[in-house]
Amino acid sequence: MSLSITGDAAADRLLTEDPFALLVGMLLDQQVAMETAFAGPAKIRNRVGTLDPATLASIDPDELEAHFRQTPAVHRYPGSMAGRVRALAAAVCEDWDGDAAAIWTQGSPDGPEVLRRLKALPGFGDQKAKIFLALLGKQYGYDGAGWHEAAGDYGKPGYRSVADITDPESLAKVREFKREQKAAARRG
Repeated sequence: MSLSITGDAAADRLLTEDPFALLVGMLLDQQVAMETAFAGPAKIRNRVGTLDPATLASIDPDELEAHFRQTPAVHRYPGSMAGRVRALAAAVCEDWDGDAAAIWTQGSPDGPEVLRRLKALPGFGDQKAKIFLALLGKQYGYDGAGWHEAAGDYGKPGYRSVADITDPESLAKVREFKREQKAAARRG
């Protein structure tokens, strides 16, 4: 398994190898391009020196925000997103002993249980949790019973979200789908 989301081999390798990096990328995936969001964990690791959840949970908030603000910024909203990453890191430490993968591996959970666990994380609402569950199932090797159904439309074949991006062509198809969805929403 090798993710191909950002267009940057090193950033994609980090997402592939580090479950917490993938979780952080998903958290950052709002109001910025998907590639920017998922490249964020590599920027954080390079600037802070680690992507260890315990370190990020305990880092001084102002220091973490300063790392987020460095050019190029990790996110267009560096202050609030630094706080969200710090809160996510704390939740992973407190609830999962610092092991992000435990969210989808501990106790061999089925899809609905993983969805429940994801929705309990700071910054993960229903839609983000479903997209992440689909990403786990489609590209990250998760095969818990019922994940397709629990992920809703994101679990279906097609090009709806980051869960479906495997190369530049699929990225273009996901972008087109999102454009169509926004246009349909504007039409009412």
